[in-house]
Amino acid sequence: MVTTTDVKSTLVARLRELHLPTFRETFETAASRAAAETSSYEQYLLELSERECESRRGNRIDRLLRQSRLPVEKTLECFDLKRLPTKVGRQVHSLLDGGFVDRCENVLAFGKSGSGKTHLLCAVGQELIRRGRKVYFSTCSLLVQDLLVAKRDLKLSRVLKRLAGHDVLVIDDIGYVQQSREEMEVLFTLLAERYERGSVMLTSNLAFSKWESIFKDPMTTAAAIDRLVHHSVILELNTASYRLEEAKRSQKTTDVAEAAG
Repeated sequence: MVTTTDVKSTLVARLRELHLPTFRETFETAASRAAAETSSYEQYLLELSERECESRRGNRIDRLLRQSRLPVEKTLECFDLKRLPTKVGRQVHSLLDGGFVDRCENVLAFGKSGSGKTHLLCAVGQELIRRGRKVYFSTCSLLVQDLLVAKRDLKLSRVLKRLAGHDVLVIDDIGYVQQSREEMEVLFTLLAERYERGSVMLTSNLAFSKWESIFKDPMTTAAAIDRLVHHSVILELNTASYRLEEAKRSQKTTDVAEAAG
């Protein structure tokens, strides 16, 4: 005779074999509630299935966030969207549904140091991940060094293929640190590879008119700009320093707390 204990242990084993951890952890509680509420078998299975799917979605988002290398503290909730120019605010909201990714469009954010462009693009990147997109973040200088090492080791095509597996590539601070011609050649190769194949989101404190200092010659500069701008959304963050405003706000909060104490 098969006992209740035997059934339970066999079910747990089968659920483990099927890789259904949330099913395994919650089926008893759900079964008790279903019995008390006289739910149908289908309703019981639906509840367990929804819990398993929700858990897997959450785990996938956590995994994608870790793999993206995005600064986790730079979220949309922590960014004061009201300080953005009206046009930029509308543009940012239109980016959140990820439609630009489907169209392989780029997002180019320009502004002075501290204007919040990095925070803004990282926040958009996190929202895209929560919608199931694969995003990868790197500063321009570190990315170029990785590409140079790959080129030296005859693995550049392999690295480019790995980066192509991401829906969005976030390149921070292009032009902030002056690079050599060899370094800019591998960066141009990356941009050319992603042209109309995947989205690039980048930040820069240099206007296009100064990009010759990045790519070293007029023809390469024009080609790089053409590939980026052809399908793009341009965010002009000509605002006061976001970091300075945050520092002042933090200091004001501290002063008020100390005065109250």
